[in-house]
Amino acid sequence: MNEYSEFSPGLTRQADMGAAGAAPGSLAAIIGRIEEAVEAETQAIRSDPAFDIKASNARKSRYLYELNRAMKAGRPETMAEHRDGLLRLRQKLARNEAAILAHLNAVTEVANLLKDAIQHAEADGTYSAGQFGWAQS
Repeated sequence: MNEYSEFSPGLTRQADMGAAGAAPGSLAAIIGRIEEAVEAETQAIRSDPAFDIKASNARKSRYLYELNRAMKAGRPETMAEHRDGLLRLRQKLARNEAAILAHLNAVTEVANLLKDAIQHAEADGTYSAGQFGWAQS
């Protein structure tokens, strides 16, 4: 069952259905929800220019908070059962981080291009050493 996100009307929020039939509050269900959110965000960052990253970050933060609480409440033998899921999640988070960094680098490049274009458009040459041939290369 999907509900509409409070952050963006175009995004839906997955109901707590759980992963592979697990109870909604179980560690397996939490890991599954985080994996789904991270995969969706990674794909959207790569393909959707209008992606609402703020809503996605809020969703990931909420799920990571749940994971932290479940990990603190769990017993060590229970944690060992979920080792593969946690390792899989770590790999997905690494791919997500790479996509976010690529996105931020692209945003930085565009911002620098715009900044340079604005500076060039506003400059009238009055105080520019380059206009008089005195600029050092």
